[in-house]
Amino acid sequence: MLEEGKKAPAFTLPDVTGKMYSLKDFLGNKVVLYFYPKDMTPGCTKEACDFRDAFPDFEKSDAVIIGVSPDSPDRHKKFIGKYNLPFLLLSDESKKVLERYGVWKEKSMYGRKYMGVERTTIVIDEKGRIMKIFPKVKVKGHVDEVLKVLKG
Repeated sequence: MLEEGKKAPAFTLPDVTGKMYSLKDFLGNKVVLYFYPKDMTPGCTKEACDFRDAFPDFEKSDAVIIGVSPDSPDRHKKFIGKYNLPFLLLSDESKKVLERYGVWKEKSMYGRKYMGVERTTIVIDEKGRIMKIFPKVKVKGHVDEVLKVLKG
């Protein structure tokens, strides 16, 4: 179970080019690690575009934005290209990191149960500790909530 104030779980995942990134690569920066269900879907597109539109504000806060979903690097590449996303999207096709962060959960839609990503954002400080957990994120207004945490 993740807890604010505790160290964020380590991970290593590929970007759209296959380059591997680890959480430790970003020590010294705040990290906005956002987990989302699927590229090109309405809610996920809105969330990504909201982060994109506020990107300069995150840069001013010395924060790196990283999106993680179970989509493939190729699908991420199309998503980034279509919406001109200026931040990293990492692929967790094995779902190991999603499980480690507790966001791979049983969900229900129209009475049907299935496994999927619960939209969650984790704000991590410069030393790799969890500053804030936003579980079950509602997209509208979420980016402003994250920026408030970064600005203290």
